[in-house]
Amino acid sequence: MTAPAQLLIDGKLTPSSDGATYPILNPATGAEIGQAPDATAADVDAAIAAARRAFDESDWSTNVELRVRCLRQLHAALLATADDFKALTRAEVGMPDFMVGAAGFDAPVEGLAWVADLAESYEWESDLGVASPMGIPSRRTVIREPVGVVAAITPWNVPTQINLAKVGPALAAGCTVVLKPAPDTPWLACELGRLVAEETDIPPGVFNVVTPRSNEVSSVLATDPRVDMVSFTGSTATGRAIMAAAAPTLKKVFLELGGKSAAIALDDADVASVAGATAFAACIHAGQGCAITTRLVVPREKYDEAVQVAAATMESIGAKDPSDPGAICGPVISQSQRDRVESYLRVAEEEGGTFATGGKVIDQDGYWVEPTVVAGLDNSSRLAQEEIFGPVLVVIPHDGDDDAVRIANESDYGLSGSVDSGDLERAKAVARRIRTGTLAVNGGVWFSPDAPFGGYKQSGIGREMGVAGFEEYLETKTVAEPA
Repeated sequence: MTAPAQLLIDGKLTPSSDGATYPILNPATGAEIGQAPDATAADVDAAIAAARRAFDESDWSTNVELRVRCLRQLHAALLATADDFKALTRAEVGMPDFMVGAAGFDAPVEGLAWVADLAESYEWESDLGVASPMGIPSRRTVIREPVGVVAAITPWNVPTQINLAKVGPALAAGCTVVLKPAPDTPWLACELGRLVAEETDIPPGVFNVVTPRSNEVSSVLATDPRVDMVSFTGSTATGRAIMAAAAPTLKKVFLELGGKSAAIALDDADVASVAGATAFAACIHAGQGCAITTRLVVPREKYDEAVQVAAATMESIGAKDPSDPGAICGPVISQSQRDRVESYLRVAEEEGGTFATGGKVIDQDGYWVEPTVVAGLDNSSRLAQEEIFGPVLVVIPHDGDDDAVRIANESDYGLSGSVDSGDLERAKAVARRIRTGTLAVNGGVWFSPDAPFGGYKQSGIGREMGVAGFEEYLETKTVAEPA
């Protein structure tokens, strides 16, 4: 049974300092399932102070052996409580079980073990050898050290994956952390904090969890001079605001932001297969994934076939309760998100698009949207240019490889995408021309703990996961001594 949500500040599990709470809702039903502590400005200040003190005054930043041991303890604790964690993920996030068993829990927990192994084997110092700059023989050493205090600000769509993708590498690097989850999904972060407090030897202050509902209270994480780095995943608009807020203190900023990724079928591809797979992907977790391919770009002469197959696929999937073993598309996270998706469906009609399937919200308890295929729009439409974050797929025709590349790149975003062709080398050549951070070629899968993830353009700055994601939390120091 999952414990009540509490803050973690300086090693202590605690309610908010004024006792205020806010409800945690199950998006599948709209019913309240718990209460989250509404952290105050004083709570956030205390968490930052604890993280600063732990970084400056303890040996966490220098004791690699301790960090590796603690991360392995946390990994073991997560595995031991996996069933409860998964049940909470389904209830708080509305995530279908098949995804909980992948990106929702199993994969990020595996990633925590991977980053512990990386920290243990990482080359923290490297010898550049002897050179004679300005005629002075010198031996140069490059040392990698932790950035310092990290504010990790995470979204609601895949909370455990993103929480661990930030917290794991940051702690492994020797940083201390203040984790601030989205108010829609605070409980999973609090449960992570409980495991750290009760099941690991992580010292007080090294890891803190605060759950303020107010953006004003949260904003201090980006401005406080005691914070050395902000690691944020969420919307591009919020990412811009965080970058601007962090600028006066010149904090290091990692941003993983929005996407409007294109799935390209070349003219020698099995278009029906690509259309079906892309429609399936757009339904996963109700389309609430930044890297989901939500533009299906197909040869003009096969456009009608692609629309028909995509629509039939979405109709067969439908929107189902996350506890249903066959559920792929569950609810969207909240009333406000359902309203947002519905507003885009009205925009589709205003722009002259048609719905090959779907096009409406579902009138039942919880926050539900019909899986939707939009036809009849080109790449300049708002539906093709703006991130919707719902189960909505736009099908766009192309006139050859060059045109497909143009369409894929004609976007403010550059997070993910896919290319399919009967000729692997042709598909790879097209993939190399697409300005995006991750690409699947002919069904390849890039999502893995050792693979860096992040975007070009307005999809973000920096990389998460892999060695590159670990090194986001490190500084580089060069030391020279007489040779």
